[in-house]
Parts: sequence; structure tokens; C-alpha cells
Amino acid sequence: MIGRVARVVPLELNGWRIRLRTLTEEDYEAWYAVRQRCRDWLVPWEPRPSGAPATPEDRLSFAARCGARERERQLGGGFGFGLFMEGELVGEITLSSIQRGPFQNGFIGYWVDRAQAGMGLAPEAVVVVLRFAFEELRLHRVEIAIVPRNSPSRRVVEKLDLREEGVAQRFLEIDGRWEDHVRYAITAEEWAERRQEILRVWLRKS
Repeated sequence: MIGRVARVVPLELNGWRIRLRTLTEEDYEAWYAVRQRCRDWLVPWEPRPSGAPATPEDRLSFAARCGARERERQLGGGFGFGLFMEGELVGEITLSSIQRGPFQNGFIGYWVDRAQAGMGLAPEAVVVVLRFAFEELRLHRVEIAIVPRNSPSRRVVEKLDLREEGVAQRFLEIDGRWEDHVRYAITAEEWAERRQEILRVWLRKS
């Protein structure tokens, strides 16, 4: 029918305890509740230019962000997922800044509800996204960049034993400050070599 809006079909990826799903406007209340409860836990680590307001948290802005991510997904430039455990939203993870051509690279970013921190949900989500990146998108390299003093996020990559490549100075503007970032990476060759072990430990797959 002319003028009819096509229904967006969410993309879902399954782990062992968790499910990743692209977010829609219907997820707003659950997302906002986590953001409200964990604002002090999250805001200090979020990209934000100096003088800019914090990430908007109203429904309209959330819906616009979901729409932008859906367009990005359709173009293959990035993927954003809500992280769900037993049907409850407990965080987000993104595979963004995907570049093709001779680079074939993307960046992972993530956050989890402070109440769920330390349970291994973030490492499990990263493994699910790595499997998607290497085995479905056929990327060659995936990076994770973390502010050095962000110990909870660094524990995630340390649990996965991802390769540390050094410190990029003043790499990204975080909460109004240009912050150094420790850069971690894994390539398709490393994934192929370690795949069985990683899936066994984090997704309980032989």
C-alpha cells in the first residue's frame, strides 16, 4: 500500500544468559529507569564535547536515536543493541564506526546496569558481538578503547584476554575532557585461533 510505513524487524543475537536486541521506542521506559538509577555510574565515561549537555534522556530523543541506529544498521555502518537478561534491560552494547575497504574494522562500546556489574554479562555480550562481527559481517578487526582509570570496563577486556595495543593520547572527548584511551583489539585470525575456547567459557558452547 502506498504511504504505508514498513515495520522494522529487530535484530536479535543470543548468548548463554543474555539476549541482544536492537532497541525501539517501546523500550524507552525500561531504558530510562536504568539511566536514572545509574546516571552517576555512566555519565563520567560517555563521549561528550566540552560545554555540551549530557545525553538527552527524553522519549523523543530516545526515539530519534533508535531511528538513527536503525538507519545505520540498514547501511551497514553500525549496530546498537539493548542487553537483556530474563527479559529485563540491563545495558547496551554497540558495534560502531564500521569501515570496509582495506580496513574492515569496527569499535565495540558497552555499559551495564550497576546492579548487574561483576556478573560477567558485559564480557558475554562482547563475545556475542565479536562472533557476529567476524562470522556474519566478516570484519577483519574489532577494537575497544577505554579510559585508563575506568577499571570496570577494563576488567571486561581483561577477562576476555584481548590484546592491549597501547595508549592513544587524548583520543576522545569524554564528559567534556580529552581523555587518553587504552586500546585493545582482536583480529579475525586471533578469533579463529581462540574461538572454541572463548565460546566454551562465555557461551557454554563446545
